[in-house]
This record gives sequence, structure tokens and C-alpha cells, in this order.
Amino acid sequence: MTLAITDLKVTIGGKDILRGVDLSLQEGRVHGLAGESGSGKTMTGLAVLGLLPHGARATGSIALGGRELLTLANKELNQVRGGEVAMVFQDPATSLHPMLTIGRQLTEHMRHHLGVGKKEARARAVELLGKVRIPGAQEAYGRFPHQFSGGMRQRIAIAIALACSPKVLIADEPTTALDVTVQAGVLRLLRGLCDELGLAVLLVTHDLGVMSAVADEVSVMKDGLVVESGPRGQVLREPAHPYTRSLLASLPDTATTTDTATTTDLPAATDTAAGLPGTVTDEGVR
Repeated sequence: MTLAITDLKVTIGGKDILRGVDLSLQEGRVHGLAGESGSGKTMTGLAVLGLLPHGARATGSIALGGRELLTLANKELNQVRGGEVAMVFQDPATSLHPMLTIGRQLTEHMRHHLGVGKKEARARAVELLGKVRIPGAQEAYGRFPHQFSGGMRQRIAIAIALACSPKVLIADEPTTALDVTVQAGVLRLLRGLCDELGLAVLLVTHDLGVMSAVADEVSVMKDGLVVESGPRGQVLREPAHPYTRSLLASLPDTATTTDTATTTDLPAATDTAAGLPGTVTDEGVR
């Protein structure tokens, strides 16, 4: 299923936040959206889900499989959120409910959108935890968010986002709060899920280096506009816009900027963040 954003404009309090964004996502491909804080990246993702701040006004077009999302009634839009388009937020510490078990958060999401029974929801929840590589998925089902490391919490957030089999996944700075080796594991996971499930993924980040290993296409935003867009190799190797060139110039020399980069360029993930006794990390239960 294709998501096409055309001439998207968002105004809040008389200020133009997005000034005519054009973007297209395709099944089985990761589209990286890069730019500095305040460039409009996150606002673009929120607009797709109809989660703009109170008082915001959006014009243009956001079409999912040919269906216009900007004109949907709230009831219809609620079915799109989570069911057809899902979002993974930057900080899993705030996106996961601290007082509910991981299993309950997964199953309630499914029961709300899919109307499945408890037994089926639990089985699917455990399957999803395994798919995002949570060690001991059966035991993890009954644990609380604080019993997992940051990298594991982000994997759980991804599992929740996938609970209702969406076609589009928006990942908003999903690795910013993680250390480098843990980032690698999350990025590898996103790339693998995109390939396995045929997801259309919008990867929002301020770091073009992140794009180099996982994105198929790259768009660069500045001041509410997409200033450059194209295949990863073209944008990273032969940037046409001065702003893109400045972003690339700020990358360390070791960053991959060729069109031959793959997830094998990522270092092995070891999610070794310190945690409480019983914390689940990529190395198992502490």
C-alpha cells in the first residue's frame, strides 16, 4: 500500500510549520526523512495520523492506498491509527504505560482494533515479542516496562505498533535515546521487519548517518519543506542542495554514505545498558 503526501501544509497559530511537503512511501521500503530539530519531520508524521496539536490547520493531501486521510471523520481515522498506520515514538519510557504489563498493553491494542479474544491476543502478543527479539517472550509478557533496558523497551514499542498488522510504520527518532550499539540492533530490526512484512517505513531522524545503513530513499527537510529527495546513494553521494551537503559534512568520517550500504554495516547490537536486577537486555535477564 502506498502513502502519498502532496503539498501538505500545516499552520499553527498563524505560523507556517509545513509549507508544502511532498513525500511518497512504498511497500517493503524504508524512506528516511532527515533534518534538524524544528524542520517539520515529526509534524509530518503526526499529520499522517491526524494527531496534530489543537488549533492546527492542515491542507493538501495525505492519501493511503488512494483514500484521502485529511478528510476522514474521527471515527474512521481512529481505525486507521494503529490498524493501518502505526507510529513508534522517540522515547519508549513515555510511550509505554509504566503500570501495565507488556502483555496487557499488547493485547488491549489488538482487542480494541481487531476484536480478537483473550487467548488469540495473548498468542499473537507472545509471537510479536519473539519477532522483535525479546528474550524469553513468554516470561516477558508478564513483565513491566521498568524491567527492560532502553533498547528492549523500544523493541516492545515496535511490537505494539505492529500488533494490528499496519501497512505503514512511522518511526520518529527511534534510536535517539539509545547508545550506539543498541541503536544498531533497533535499526537492523526495523530493516528486517520492513523486508519480512512488506511494511512501508518512514524513518524520521536528524542523523543522515542513520539513513546510510537502512534507508532505500532519503528526503531532507528544512524549515517545513523537503529540499531534496531521491535514492539513498544519489542523495548521500551527490547531494544537490547546500543544506544536505552541510548535514553530510557534519558526519564523522566513518559514516557510510554509499548506495551499497546495508544492515551489515551496522555493528553488532549488545544492549548492555545498566538496569535493575531482573532487567531484560539483549544478553538476557540480569
